[in-house]
Amino acid sequence: MSLLSREQLRQFIKENDFKSPEDIQAALKEVFASTMQEMLEAELETHLGYAKHAVKDKMTDNSRNGHSHKSITSEYGEVDISVPRDRKGEFDPLIIKKHQTNTVGIEDQVIALYARGMSTRDIQAHLEHLYGVDVSPTLVSNITDKLLPMIKEWQNRPLNPVYAVVFMDAIHYKVKQDGQVVSKASYMIVGIDLDGRKDVLGMWIG
Repeated sequence: MSLLSREQLRQFIKENDFKSPEDIQAALKEVFASTMQEMLEAELETHLGYAKHAVKDKMTDNSRNGHSHKSITSEYGEVDISVPRDRKGEFDPLIIKKHQTNTVGIEDQVIALYARGMSTRDIQAHLEHLYGVDVSPTLVSNITDKLLPMIKEWQNRPLNPVYAVVFMDAIHYKVKQDGQVVSKASYMIVGIDLDGRKDVLGMWIG
């Protein structure tokens, strides 16, 4: 990876009015929003008992009924999501409850999913921490099935050969390990390419 000269970097930052904390939040916002969306879809799938296009496996007279728009407050700012609905109105999401508009505290756990790797056991541990001990094995399995392809695609995506600016930051969070709650740090590298686009280059647990 090659870098620009100091003068070029200064000019780039000046032209884009770049502030690293805000830009890191903006880069992570999309990852957080898409992950929450998939988790909600997995929750409805578990509630109904069949996948979206697997009508032949349907064992209920309830069904999907579109989505409702919802704006939530997160550590990365306002995030817009589409909450799936069921025909009977019985579906009550766990990760973002019907009247919940604030997700502060969930974000670090979601990002840690991407940082910890692709182990199903690791993802299950984080999901149990997110949802609580009463989560059904079926829900954990459905969410894992949806998130694993996203995480693999994100971790293996091609990066640009040149980034004008590269920043490093960390999110600290609590996790259960060997029966104890310990602190972990998820380190993130954020790059800005020559067109001004932000990209989270990687995450690592330290």
